[in-house]
Amino acid sequence: MTMNLTRPSTDLAVFHDPASVAVVGASEDPTKWGYWLASGALTGAHRRRISLVNSRTATVLGQPCVPSVSALDETPDLVALCVPAGHVDAVVDESLDRGVRGFLGITAGVADDAALARRITAGGARLVGTNSLGIYDATTDLQLMWGSPTPGPLAIVSQSGQLGSELMALGRRHGVGVSRFVSIGNQSDVAAKELLADLAAHDATRVIALYLESFTDGEALFDTLDGLRRAGKPTVLLTVGASAASSRLARTHTGSLTSSLDVVDAACRAAGVIRVDTPSDVVDVARTLLAVPTLRGRRVGIVGDSGGQSAIAADVAAAAGLTVPPFPVALTADLEAALPAGAACGNPVDLAGAGERDLQNYATFVERVIVDGVVDAVVMTGYFGCYGEDTPSLADTELSVAERLGAVARDTGVPVLVHTMAPESATARVLEQHGVPSFDRIESAMRALAAIGSVETPRRDPKRVNTSTAPVAPGYWAARAVLADAGVAFPPGVLVRSAADLAEATRLNAPFVLKAGWLEHKSEVGGVRTNLASAEQLSAAFEDMCHRLGAGDYVVEKQDTRGDAVEILVAGRRDPQLGPMIVVGAGGTETEIHQDVRMERAPVSHAMATSMLDGLRCAPLLHGFRGRPPVDVDALAKLIVSVSHLVAQRPDIAEVELNPVRVTPTGALAVDGLVVGNDQPNRT
Repeated sequence: MTMNLTRPSTDLAVFHDPASVAVVGASEDPTKWGYWLASGALTGAHRRRISLVNSRTATVLGQPCVPSVSALDETPDLVALCVPAGHVDAVVDESLDRGVRGFLGITAGVADDAALARRITAGGARLVGTNSLGIYDATTDLQLMWGSPTPGPLAIVSQSGQLGSELMALGRRHGVGVSRFVSIGNQSDVAAKELLADLAAHDATRVIALYLESFTDGEALFDTLDGLRRAGKPTVLLTVGASAASSRLARTHTGSLTSSLDVVDAACRAAGVIRVDTPSDVVDVARTLLAVPTLRGRRVGIVGDSGGQSAIAADVAAAAGLTVPPFPVALTADLEAALPAGAACGNPVDLAGAGERDLQNYATFVERVIVDGVVDAVVMTGYFGCYGEDTPSLADTELSVAERLGAVARDTGVPVLVHTMAPESATARVLEQHGVPSFDRIESAMRALAAIGSVETPRRDPKRVNTSTAPVAPGYWAARAVLADAGVAFPPGVLVRSAADLAEATRLNAPFVLKAGWLEHKSEVGGVRTNLASAEQLSAAFEDMCHRLGAGDYVVEKQDTRGDAVEILVAGRRDPQLGPMIVVGAGGTETEIHQDVRMERAPVSHAMATSMLDGLRCAPLLHGFRGRPPVDVDALAKLIVSVSHLVAQRPDIAEVELNPVRVTPTGALAVDGLVVGNDQPNRT
């Protein structure tokens, strides 16, 4: 037998197409890892050299064994480590001496993962693991894992090996096989970002399922996922709410308003990644993506054979963020003419017995709804899928309708999804084979469709604009300098350190505002006074504040008295792992009560800033409410864009907060601000 031993030269090729593999700890006991690694490796013996290592036996699975890596005739490319933790160091050192290029670390409980990884990389090799469940590549017949995957288009990269196995099993249940599987374990060396980037050139992979509990080097990771999306390989992400994705900086109002998952979701939206909540959702969305790569909009037509199920479907669609628009009068009339009396025809459509009368009507009316062009997808719900099971004489006809539904979706480009009460039926399998995902629960169908519809044009602004280069220093006066330099407008103000400075401040014209500029939360300790109508009131307020709070940098500003103002929070923060974020919300002293915020990855475009504002519950206040004039949303959006570029381009800035920004019909003015440097001590 001739083996192809020519392999790509990239670092990670050794983990998906090695020329040779050695399983150290090979076993004949099916309850042991060594058995599964050895038996899996041997499935690729036609393609690569397989060596089994076990110091206690001469043969495993009918193949000869050697007692150690050093006893091998030739150096393996990849060594799979499934020996007790106490033996790992010795096996690694022996393998490095032989020139091994890759290690798959199955063993858990290694005393010092980081030190092991450093030794391996210093020796010119790479490590996947430790504590990995294994790796698999369908295109190269590489199988080094527990279990036996079925080949297919879904790549699984998982921080939890067991959860990765669950995704694989759920996919198999729906006929979705695996193109590549990598259990990344402890990521002691090779990280998720590298393995994901390596999928760009993997032709067999069409959709990626990703489970992560932490987001090390998260900015680069999501940039990689954005690149995969652009290459036509979307990612479905599952993570956990208590993840270390974000170290929340609770010193500002912003920190108390957002969570780690808010940050992850913002990163997902920017990269076009779909985040879901459960393993079942991962597979539901992934298999729907395989059939429906894109969704033109969120309008759904519902066709069913039960009034109750159709009505429930409409409610579930709305709850998922989809719309069920009423059909035009002409389409409704056509349906009424063709369906039995009493059928619902305005969306949802209730066939009212027409399906039982002729099974082909299921496809006929789905097609009729689609060709009118008023919906972006159709979800069919009800009894379809059960006919062949309950009445075998109808089986062939039902299968032909399933094929026809697939042809309708393919020919029109409008996706069709089916909710069926017989998800294990032959009809359900044929639907899947013809590009029509089937679901046993209507909420699963609607969630999968909504998830695909949520992927939008990337929301970050790719342009780089000039922003402030002013140094970051503690206090409001320094923050004003940085933010004003970035294009944020403030009221006229004066820095005041003594009573003698007040003379210059009074030239601003009353009413005045006095602030203890070094405090981050001024109102909580009486560090701000407003509506000071005269120089005498200003002097008295200054004397009182100095007595209570002590000496420091006080700031006097001309109070913004413009009418019809709406107070908005605008903030930026640099998440330690996922990078710069921009937040907008309802502002003022009641910000935490309102909990009305939107977050995106920075920087954002003007259009995205406007969209963020429109997504707030308080948005009607911006556009004129109960006779009030609309405010200058354009000026507010420009301010948001400026802050987003500031936080994106200044890694020395940890946080920016403007609360409130007072926006009126004549413009947006920030009346308080905070800039926190990465090296700035925490102050209250």
